[in-house]
Amino acid sequence: MKHPQPTELARRRGWLRLTMAALLVFAPSFVLAAPSSALLEFWNASDETNTETIDHSTWQNLLTTYLSSHPSGVNRFDYAALKASAEDRTKLTDYLTHLQAHDPRAYARAEQKAYWINFYNALTVQVVVNAYPVDSIRAIHESWIPLSGPWDDVHAQVAGQELTLNNIEHGILRPIWRDNRIHYAVNCASYGCPNQSPTVFTAANTEELLDASARAYVNHPRGVDFVDDDFLVISSIYNWYVEDFGNSQENVLAHLIQYAEAGLATRLKDFAGSVDYEYDWSLNQPSYVHE
Repeated sequence: MKHPQPTELARRRGWLRLTMAALLVFAPSFVLAAPSSALLEFWNASDETNTETIDHSTWQNLLTTYLSSHPSGVNRFDYAALKASAEDRTKLTDYLTHLQAHDPRAYARAEQKAYWINFYNALTVQVVVNAYPVDSIRAIHESWIPLSGPWDDVHAQVAGQELTLNNIEHGILRPIWRDNRIHYAVNCASYGCPNQSPTVFTAANTEELLDASARAYVNHPRGVDFVDDDFLVISSIYNWYVEDFGNSQENVLAHLIQYAEAGLATRLKDFAGSVDYEYDWSLNQPSYVHE
């Protein structure tokens, strides 16, 4: 993928800042705020003696069919093709019904972690497919607030509790596990997001997949991109959720160095310039609008 030159990046940033300023004028500020990690105490339980597993094979089959790699390094999900298949849409609905029939609190923590990641990703795909065609997940929302996205809309019910996507990510996954690699696992159906994993998460493979996802994102330009030796652009994820990455730019850079390949790690260690943040909310579909 051809990367824009610094002057083009500057123009894009100028346009982005103007757009964001307009949003701040015409919409409440919380539209742009990232949710904090706040534990939903109801879910803070487990049974470490339970060795049973939850079946995610249907989700694996759907990923195999509709998720593809791309030369850009960004995996693409074919929402249009899934929308066109009534049979596979039913499979996705049945899988989510299957997940909602389980009470994850009855399982060990490792099984829960995989359950919630797969649940979030499959539910996000269903939300997008139901609304498709859209150019961005942010265009999907039940509230009157523009660009608010679907994250605070109720889309599921487990153990008698209504759940939103934000509940799963910020009320369960982040506060219970306190693992910043969660941000590399949950996929928000956007080009700027870490890749949707082509392999479902299980208790046995979650740690390996989280590390692999972190390395892939940090070493891709949408995660970390040097414009020049004094100007670094990194994903807005490290700004929105800085509390998960050490609450400072210094600690964010240390995190990036941990997962960076040798050449990138060296540049990051020696970096003393300015940092900017970018994120592309375009839908991670095969026909990416900016290519």
